[in-house]
Amino acid sequence: MVLLAAAVCTKAGKAIVSRQFVEMTRTRIEGLLAAFPKLMNTGKQHTFVETDSVRYVYQPLEKLYMVLITTKNSNILEDLETLRLFSRVIPEYCRVLEESEISEHCFDLIFAFDEIVALGYRENVNLAQIRTFTEMDSHEEKVFRAVRETQEREAKAEMRRKAKELQQARRDAERSGKKVPAFGGFGNSGMTSISSGSIITDTIMEPEKPKMVAPPPRPSGPSKALKLGARGKEVDNFVDKLKSEGETIMPSAGKRGSDASKILPPPANVEGVHLRVEEKISLTCGRDGGLQNMEVLGMITLRVSDDKSGRIRLMIINNDNKGLQLQTHPNVDKKLFTAESVIGLKNPEKSFPLNNDVGVLKWRLQTTDEALIPLTINCWPSESGTGCDVNIEYELQEENLELNDVVITIPVPSGVGAPVIGDLDGEYKHDSRRNLLEWCLPVIDSNNKSGSLEFSIAGQPNDFFPVNVSFVSKRSYCDIQVAKVTHVDGDNSARFSSETSFVVDKYEIL
Repeated sequence: MVLLAAAVCTKAGKAIVSRQFVEMTRTRIEGLLAAFPKLMNTGKQHTFVETDSVRYVYQPLEKLYMVLITTKNSNILEDLETLRLFSRVIPEYCRVLEESEISEHCFDLIFAFDEIVALGYRENVNLAQIRTFTEMDSHEEKVFRAVRETQEREAKAEMRRKAKELQQARRDAERSGKKVPAFGGFGNSGMTSISSGSIITDTIMEPEKPKMVAPPPRPSGPSKALKLGARGKEVDNFVDKLKSEGETIMPSAGKRGSDASKILPPPANVEGVHLRVEEKISLTCGRDGGLQNMEVLGMITLRVSDDKSGRIRLMIINNDNKGLQLQTHPNVDKKLFTAESVIGLKNPEKSFPLNNDVGVLKWRLQTTDEALIPLTINCWPSESGTGCDVNIEYELQEENLELNDVVITIPVPSGVGAPVIGDLDGEYKHDSRRNLLEWCLPVIDSNNKSGSLEFSIAGQPNDFFPVNVSFVSKRSYCDIQVAKVTHVDGDNSARFSSETSFVVDKYEIL
């Protein structure tokens, strides 16, 4: 098969988008397309027409035509298969098949056409692969964004630290009766000096303490003095600009902007000692079975808001039988933890920081053992005469877990209508704009450990991957909990509250 050009044209032969795959002048392609409508009145078949030199293989698209121009010795069956793929690509980028919409997305269509044909020969690709290639997902770009986010976070932390130092210096100066230092103007430009007190107020953008301090009155008149925190504002403006341009910016907690990211609501009653047991899972499976990678990261975070409960110890219950790697905070007594599973500071006379989140223990599990998969997903697409019959089933392997708000997301082909749903456990949503079928299950537990979904739709088996899963749980996967909190002096029990969350970072079947 030698494909000379692919074009979308009007019924009068006017070219809207044309991509030539061999050396061809503009006059030549415009002449071929202008002659195309005249050849359709010769009474030949409705799938292709021929001249002495080329063959036109075409398909009507409402008021337009999708036309492939090939050599006469090309395989007509391959030509028709390629034409169907071209016709399915167009609705991916154009919501309506009109001339203005085609013109608006002409470059997107050209990029997609280049993925289908190279140097006149068909590439072995399907619609899902074309979508992936044109998105140009780059690992290096993700790394760059992660580094940039870390730098922004460090810049804000450094800004707050400098602000605290200046605020402390101002307080020390006030106590000693010295003159409060201030930033002055430069030369004879007439810049008004601003006291460091007002600068500190501008700097603390995210106060950690709940009490709000009223800012001192600002001097009247315009001011052009150097302001601490301007760098932080520039970073914020830069991030806002990126968001307005459609970039996905990860929040400072390190979480990706993904639908899989779900957060449990905070507990209603929080004591002076509050503990958070958090776990995140990242899992990748093959569609034919086999666990490619599974990683679970967990952490116990301590927050002390009562100054009388600073010198405490945490009694840990570790029921793990999966082979975790545990690591304590550098200031935690490792010998005490190894011998008695108790978390306490190396210096028992010191207290835990007040009103700060401190990660005291973290763990990591990395495995390729399929028996450790918490929720298995099997997707079975099978081709039928009219498209594909897809059967998806889940099974909860960790019966001690209770998964909430489970969403299993399956990509579906575009431009072929909504899927026909057969047997269904739970509910489903069809997102026609994003070409996704979402299978929603409120709860999966030991009483509801398996279920299935069946649907039919036009497409090929590769169109229904990758399958993504998201859920939240109030139970720990690795079964690590804080059983008791005691005071260092007297071993008396201390009141504490805790919350446990197990969420998805990535869970996909490729």
